[in-house]
Amino acid sequence: MEGDSGVTAHTEGLNGVFHHECKETEELTNGHSNHKPVMNGLTPGHSVKEHGNSSSVLKSLPISALKQNGLLQSLAAGGKQPKTERESADVEQAREEWEALESIQPVVSEESSPTPLISFNEALQHFQTTDLGELLKKIQPTIRRTGLATFTHFLFGPPRLHRELLEERDLVFAIAQCSLDNSQAVHLRVLQTIYKRLTGSKLDCPRFGTHWENVGFQGTDPATDLRGTGFLGLMHALYLVMDPETLPLARDIFKLSQHPTQNFPFCVMSINMTCIALHALREEALSKECNRRQQVVGVLNEFYVATFLHLYQLWKSQQKTISDSGFVLKEVELFAKKNPKQMLRRLDVFLRERTYPDPTAQRPSPCLGGRGARSEGTRGKEMHFTGVCELPLNMEGEARLI
Repeated sequence: MEGDSGVTAHTEGLNGVFHHECKETEELTNGHSNHKPVMNGLTPGHSVKEHGNSSSVLKSLPISALKQNGLLQSLAAGGKQPKTERESADVEQAREEWEALESIQPVVSEESSPTPLISFNEALQHFQTTDLGELLKKIQPTIRRTGLATFTHFLFGPPRLHRELLEERDLVFAIAQCSLDNSQAVHLRVLQTIYKRLTGSKLDCPRFGTHWENVGFQGTDPATDLRGTGFLGLMHALYLVMDPETLPLARDIFKLSQHPTQNFPFCVMSINMTCIALHALREEALSKECNRRQQVVGVLNEFYVATFLHLYQLWKSQQKTISDSGFVLKEVELFAKKNPKQMLRRLDVFLRERTYPDPTAQRPSPCLGGRGARSEGTRGKEMHFTGVCELPLNMEGEARLI
């Protein structure tokens, strides 16, 4: 060997044999020997920039050395090298698993499918066919008056409700005694429908959780806000969001309830409107209209919506905030009970002037009274909402605030 000596090392790898060629070059510099190994045509310690490109390195090697380079042999061989037995088994197993995946069909369980929306009529029919005998024993459909108050009411008070409407009136008050029952599918569907119609969600939401605060309940369980109205509070909210004529109004009120400064808990406010409607029915302020239409449920539904509309217009025009809720509710209740006919007429005019066709909404049956980013600082648990729903029945003639 003249000047240079070559050493070749073979190392076993995972996919074959890698050939490492080490070429030693000895240079005499000032009497010292510099030993520089060369691997696969590259000298360790030198960057690519030092070589400029790979061609300058390869030019310094003879053709015979290039033929013996392990990397070039692997590139030249390509996929023609025989597969090892283990590699073939792994590939075959992967192919079988992939074919098995293609044959798998997704299965959707009944529990994962969204709960269908429920109409007001369907929910009402549920109560009409349910035994409410125990609840009917607890109701107080009229104000108990004694002495001079009885005589004055007889002479100057509103007319009494027709006898044929008493059963329908009692049903209303029985529903108001009914609590939210988690074992009743209809109850849960009503709750889910209200949430979906207000938020636009297509999926069901959990029975408990902070998401209920997003639609205006005061906690994680809507049942705790039904004091004074029972399930009737949810029935009225259901009517508001499922009637095609009142749904846009519901969304307008809901939008105002999310206002940065004028916000209020939507569902709790709705429940207070139900309270006012119940008080008006119990005090016989709606008897004349019920007698005229020969129905109770339909008149009560419209009076509830008219009261909510009156509060919405007052709240928005006068820039009311949650701190004004007690005074606003007092004013709304006194006006509504004193002027029920005017309230209903205003609602009729409002809906005539603003027509909101919604093909997905439910059109109630005429026999049931159908018409052919919030600010966290002032909402939630920090400031308790002032309502009208928790006062004794013997105070019905007065304005009640908590």
